[in-house]
Amino acid sequence: MIKRSSQTLCIWFIFCDAFMTVSAWLLAYVLRYNARFFPTDKPTPDFSLCLSNVPLVAVLALVGYRLAGMYEVHRLRRFREETVSVFKGVALMSLLVMATSFYTRSEYEPRGTIFMFSILSGIVVLASRRLSWGFVHRLRRQGYNQTHSIIVGTGRTARRTARGLRSASWMGIRNIGYVEDKTSRWSSDLHILGTVDDLPQLVEKYKVENVFIALPMNRSSEARKVFDVLSRTMVEVRMVADVPYLAGWTLTTTNLDGLPVIGLRESPHFGLNMWIKRAMDIVLSIFALIVLSLPMLAIAILVKLTSPGPILHWQERCGLNGKRFWMLKFRSMYKDAEKGTGAVMTAINDDRRTPLGKFLRKTSLDELPQFFNTLMGDMSVVGPRPERPEFIEEFSKTIPNYMARHCVKTGITGWAQVHGWRGNTSLRKRLQYDLYYITHWNPWLDLRILFLTVWKVLFHRHAY
Repeated sequence: MIKRSSQTLCIWFIFCDAFMTVSAWLLAYVLRYNARFFPTDKPTPDFSLCLSNVPLVAVLALVGYRLAGMYEVHRLRRFREETVSVFKGVALMSLLVMATSFYTRSEYEPRGTIFMFSILSGIVVLASRRLSWGFVHRLRRQGYNQTHSIIVGTGRTARRTARGLRSASWMGIRNIGYVEDKTSRWSSDLHILGTVDDLPQLVEKYKVENVFIALPMNRSSEARKVFDVLSRTMVEVRMVADVPYLAGWTLTTTNLDGLPVIGLRESPHFGLNMWIKRAMDIVLSIFALIVLSLPMLAIAILVKLTSPGPILHWQERCGLNGKRFWMLKFRSMYKDAEKGTGAVMTAINDDRRTPLGKFLRKTSLDELPQFFNTLMGDMSVVGPRPERPEFIEEFSKTIPNYMARHCVKTGITGWAQVHGWRGNTSLRKRLQYDLYYITHWNPWLDLRILFLTVWKVLFHRHAY
């Protein structure tokens, strides 16, 4: 039987958290009153008052940390989850300390010192946990503290699960084989231990603690049988989503009057995330327009001098929720180039381009006016590239889940573009990268894409 939380690690973390929190409590006093980190006109309280509160602080810390989920120790826990739980726990602990000091009318309740104590607690507790987990992960990579797992299934999802377990060796979960009811010559290269009915005996024989159900979507109904068979054991069971079939889905769970509700398509760009992304767009757009003002002026003059027609090309595109807007670009084609052909996909050797337009497209400089679209809110700096309405109508009929890319704002650059999927390339691959961006979005991913975009523009000029 695998335990949800390791008793040894829990005891270690309880000891470390209490020690670090008490150390932060004492250090806050030293920095405030001995080192005069924050000068104050108030008389210095006696250090004995600080010491007298140490037991209370330790107890309240462990209560707050427990309520924040800091002792839910398991092998799949990542540092991001750890960071969130630590800051929740420290915040709750600080509130408990302040409330208790106020309620008991403690002689030692300096607000400035408690504020310093909260900051120091978050830093030292997170650092100690990071070091502890780093040591545990290193031991697991070297073969210590291992557990065994079995994968149900032998298809694409099962193979990817096995590769994922091997690459995430820090978890210490070693796959010993596969279980499959429908073996074929395609699975002959895998170590198949038996059928689903054999699972209880296999769990007992190999001391298995994790079972991963990695069946394809068209066999998802068989998961019920796996659960029924494993009900005779105490093994942990996890289901691995068949990712290609779930592309564009953002699986979230919530509770509706006691009923579990699973969200299948929800945009991550809501609430605070939406404000953060909009703030980034405004700041980056203003910065780009200021820095690139002279190059843009030079390009505008050259466009006007080298061919007759307007400087800017206005093209109707679809953005957030399919809303149409006019996207700006420096004109790279001859005037009225689409008059006879209508909307067509960009080709590599497009004879409609002007000599200057060839250079602008190759260097992606024709896209610079889109920072005005971003500033106006029609686009984002980073996101799926906007497409023309004529093409969207066609693509949505032939490419499953194509419209899912419109649940966020379109962008000047995106995850697909920095990986080379732009212009007249595979639409399915482009959609795959766009959906990955949507479901994994965070501000750091946007900054990474911006860095890769600059790198590609400067050293890999493959656009057209």
